[in-house]
Amino acid sequence: MTQPEQNTLPFQALPPEAPLAMPVQDLHAAPDMEGRGRTPSTSPATIGLRRFLVLGSALALTAFGAWRTHKVLDANGTSILGVVMLVLFVALFLWIALAFTSSLAGFVSLITRGGLGLGITRSGPLPTLHSRTALLLPTYNEPPHRVMAGLKAIYTSLCETGQVDAFDVFILSDTTNPDVWVEEEAAFLALRAQTGGENRIFYRRRHNNVERKAGNVGEWVRRFGGAYDQMVTLDADSVMSGETLVRMAGAMERNPGVGLIQTLPVIVGGTTLFARLQQFAGRVYGPVIAHGIAWWHGSEGNYWGHNAIIRTEAFAGQAGLPHVPGRKPFGGHILSHDFVEAALMRRGGWAIHMVPGLDGSYEESPPSLTDVAIRDRRWCQGNLQHVKVLPTKKLHWISRMHMVVGIGAYVTSPLWLVFLLTGILISLQAHFEHPEYFGDTKLLYPHWPHVDPVQAKYVFIGTMAILLAPKLLAYIALMFDRATCKGCGGAIRAAGSVLVETLIGGLIAPIAMLIQTSGVLSILSGHDSGWNTQKRDDGGVPFGVVVRQYAKFTIFGLLLGAGAWVVSPSLFFWMTPVLLGLVFSIPLVVMTSSRDVGQSFKKAGLLLVPEETHPPDVLLKTERAVEEDHGPSLPHDALRALRADAGLLQAHAAMLPAARKPGDPINPDQLVGLLKVSEAPSLSVLEGQLTTKEKAAVLGCAEGVAAISRLPA
Repeated sequence: MTQPEQNTLPFQALPPEAPLAMPVQDLHAAPDMEGRGRTPSTSPATIGLRRFLVLGSALALTAFGAWRTHKVLDANGTSILGVVMLVLFVALFLWIALAFTSSLAGFVSLITRGGLGLGITRSGPLPTLHSRTALLLPTYNEPPHRVMAGLKAIYTSLCETGQVDAFDVFILSDTTNPDVWVEEEAAFLALRAQTGGENRIFYRRRHNNVERKAGNVGEWVRRFGGAYDQMVTLDADSVMSGETLVRMAGAMERNPGVGLIQTLPVIVGGTTLFARLQQFAGRVYGPVIAHGIAWWHGSEGNYWGHNAIIRTEAFAGQAGLPHVPGRKPFGGHILSHDFVEAALMRRGGWAIHMVPGLDGSYEESPPSLTDVAIRDRRWCQGNLQHVKVLPTKKLHWISRMHMVVGIGAYVTSPLWLVFLLTGILISLQAHFEHPEYFGDTKLLYPHWPHVDPVQAKYVFIGTMAILLAPKLLAYIALMFDRATCKGCGGAIRAAGSVLVETLIGGLIAPIAMLIQTSGVLSILSGHDSGWNTQKRDDGGVPFGVVVRQYAKFTIFGLLLGAGAWVVSPSLFFWMTPVLLGLVFSIPLVVMTSSRDVGQSFKKAGLLLVPEETHPPDVLLKTERAVEEDHGPSLPHDALRALRADAGLLQAHAAMLPAARKPGDPINPDQLVGLLKVSEAPSLSVLEGQLTTKEKAAVLGCAEGVAAISRLPA
């Protein structure tokens, strides 16, 4: 094998270290405010009134709804099931009432062109930066070519602003698959060569990826954070324009009390029907929701873990996460770290703001309901884990509310199921009691015991109106934005898209309810979610897999429908929307996971978004980068890839960690792997002997790499 050429300058994958202390926070002690006041200077002067209007209106609507529901259930007295149903109704109605009042506030903010603040502008001259910002892209077994394509687009866009010198890029790998790891290194070297960013683009792979993404970012802060005023966190599918990054960094310079600025990432790149539904909903409904919460959250905003800029000093000083007591799934390191990091920074006196009015921030959506369910299971565990963080001393009440809302996002699914089953039990009770409430008359709404059917109809209509009002508000707001409306296909096609999304989303909703309910029950029974790579391509889900995963939902729907029909045909027809989604869950999942079906809707002009009809420049750059060849074609196998490219082998060896010292922990996989390498007669034989962990461990030490390079093919 050809020996690598000696360079005049040693290869450097990382800049000089600039350590920054990041102490682990004590959740039971008051934070160190370091002289900062409890109320940030960037908090809106009218924030108290805003919160009173949004929260007060939601409570008033809930009280009115509870009174009307009480009139429905208490027409002829009270019952235990009626009381249970009333309590559940209040809990669930409060949830949708808050979404409605928040969306109403967002509607006003959106049509008045709000949603910025902090001196940020959508257009005009860019601020001149005097600080340094690091772009952090944590990655875990992601396709390297796609990751580097996004980074290339971001870097090129930054170069066009003329202020790329204010930014450095860090690829923070937690990849465990050795083949993907070496492919990452090759793609990193190609990215440097293509962009000329040898002094600004860096790569680091952790060989002990503890605490997942939070540990990955925390390790960077402790090693390199001292050299950067801000850091921008990205996901593997994140894309941000250079102008947006410069405007965000400028806002951080102008507002030294701000700890974090969160953008509203727009979902793009959807090809399957499911992804396109998510994409359209996020693009049309998302701004109304985001503008609403930004309006009344003020300086007590939240953090979504990516596409946000963070003051490194604030993060290091306040966001060192402790382990929560107890066993998994509730104990251990904090999974949904972003909510907690934002809450701790705000607890320390730093302002947390959302700026949904700023364009140029993008992400992708999982391609199917199955992929969302896998991701949702992990999020569910992380959000439920926040129960142990809620008692943290000196948390702002809005920060606690963020966590309660996050918990409620999953708890409401089993509550909806219990609410549904309680209604059936009430109807069943009526079926066996006298007088006969379910006669031969065909009614849309069942006569429950102690139920006024006319009042029930009004409550149902009112509830549905409040539930669907945010979508109507979003559509009206779309009419005020001609460019966005045109990008969605025009007013008529946009209306058709809203109708399609509402209908298909309504059918998917009961399936999602059961998926989340099973996730909650699994977590409560002690099952950990693990750490799975998120699927981002549009590969369809095999039909057999869909049948195995969703047959139980179909069976449940059939049993539920049969039970409803036995109780009363009226109840059966009343439950039809729920039953249809469950009974047809298998074909529904197959259809929504299909790329061909998704593209058919696109050709029909439905579910369009401006980012695909008139793509922004940074997304065009990303598409071109994805299509381009990232250097020489190498074998997918890591062992053969290193042997095929001397430059890659040299760079790989230079990026290895220091050799183990006596007393350091022993890696059993490395010991076994090195033994197998020493005994293998050839590389071909060795390939079939090494496990994935052994292969990664051997490639993670200089001894192993040298031994492999000496083996005959």
